[in-house]
Amino acid sequence: MAELAALEDPKMRAVNEKHGDDHGVHLGRLRALAKQLRTQQDLARELWRTDDTAARLLAILICRPRAFERDELDTMVRETRAPKVHDWLVNYVVKKSPHSEELRRAWFTDPDPVVASAGWALTTERVAKKPEGLDLDGLLDVIEAEMKVAPDRLQWAMNHCLAQIGIQHAGYRARAIDIGERLAVLKDYPTPPNCTSPFAPVWIAEMVRRQET
Repeated sequence: MAELAALEDPKMRAVNEKHGDDHGVHLGRLRALAKQLRTQQDLARELWRTDDTAARLLAILICRPRAFERDELDTMVRETRAPKVHDWLVNYVVKKSPHSEELRRAWFTDPDPVVASAGWALTTERVAKKPEGLDLDGLLDVIEAEMKVAPDRLQWAMNHCLAQIGIQHAGYRARAIDIGERLAVLKDYPTPPNCTSPFAPVWIAEMVRRQET
């Protein structure tokens, strides 16, 4: 914790706080510290219990994802509110867990929109890598009915799923693009030069173009 405190940068904190992340440690320095520590599951659990955002990010980098129990991961997601911690926890830990599919099903319809967004993130992973058994029409039905008014984090996760359906599954591409056009979610999202817009029709078209070339 002293090392993390020494890495604190007020300017970095100001930037991160604009995105809802209450820490001021440059992620490159955080990764360098994690590389020094290597995998330490017990230390990861101790760091997580501090409830400090930088410490939790470090915990995610040095943990052993498959060592967490199902209920432990459920608790961790529910007590996580910093967007970067939530994103890293789902992508670096839960996706690698043997409990990921069970948690995906449990979280998908959770009344807490942040928890539900984790369920959608795991569903998007399956859309892209293991779609067998998924009801893609049903997913598009839910997105069409609910994405427009969903809270920000959940809306973002639904939009990502919509884009992946359009990118990965040609038979659903026209419908995915149509839904994106009609709902216009993230249509005006500020996108830096040389980056792809998160607006689903543009995102789908660009990624399909890259696949074809």
